[in-house]
Amino acid sequence: MKVTKAVIPAAGLGTRVLPATKSMPKEMLPIVDKPAIQYIVEEAVRSGITDILIITNRGKGLIEDHFDRVPELEAKLTSGGPDKEKILKEIIDLSHEANIYFVRQKETKGLGHAVNCARSFVGNEPFAVLYGDDVIIGEDPACGQLIRAYDEFGKGVLGVNQVTAEAITKYSSLKVEPIHDNYFSCTDMIEKPSPDKIMSLYSILGRCVLTPDIFDILDRTQPGAGGEIQLTDAMCALARSVGMVAVDFTGKRYDMGNKLGIMQAQVEVALKHPDIGPQFRAYLKDLCKTL
Repeated sequence: MKVTKAVIPAAGLGTRVLPATKSMPKEMLPIVDKPAIQYIVEEAVRSGITDILIITNRGKGLIEDHFDRVPELEAKLTSGGPDKEKILKEIIDLSHEANIYFVRQKETKGLGHAVNCARSFVGNEPFAVLYGDDVIIGEDPACGQLIRAYDEFGKGVLGVNQVTAEAITKYSSLKVEPIHDNYFSCTDMIEKPSPDKIMSLYSILGRCVLTPDIFDILDRTQPGAGGEIQLTDAMCALARSVGMVAVDFTGKRYDMGNKLGIMQAQVEVALKHPDIGPQFRAYLKDLCKTL
């Protein structure tokens, strides 16, 4: 069955980037001129996704507003002449990129609990999960790379990269064996491992494709690291029972739940931005002379 649905968990509290996220969802923090979550939605659409469910919670109405039409703004841009036509088209196209739905996670019980809120939306279909913290920018959309692996193997797929031994304890560690190219078989994993339990330096970084049987597993999953229901723990049960495929995806990942990740995204995307790239590059060169 073709993967056409995606779930974007965006219900986190953003505690790592306070106070900016006290009243603004971290998913709405801008990368130059677009909020982080728009990059994620655009990646899903480029991957062939037609229906997207965004999991939110209290105080995240800005996300819903961003993907809605704004007649007053559109009317203003319409009367603004030819120089406003490009931005007008972009704003209108945004609301039509996919069928976008919203549901609230009424209690912050972890990523696994958030994904479980998508059960009725998903039904009996495979679906992609794009973490709301992770913006991945590349020519070949990361979500699409995972979907191609699902098409080949017909089982759950994990988007992975290698990280440092120091960083692995903050993420997850996978037991993997090579299949071909950048594809690996995954038969075990652990969330936030202690140094003596690291299986490899491959970690799940922001993307996966899951089959609907994950929901019954989530129903049985007990709170894990941080006292939350961890999606990794449910995927671990899936990996141990039927196995999963890990794809070492291409593309640059930015952690938008991390202050340094936010600044890296701002600078690197700005350098390639068609409107300000050359001027920003010149500015940085001059600034570097003073460091």
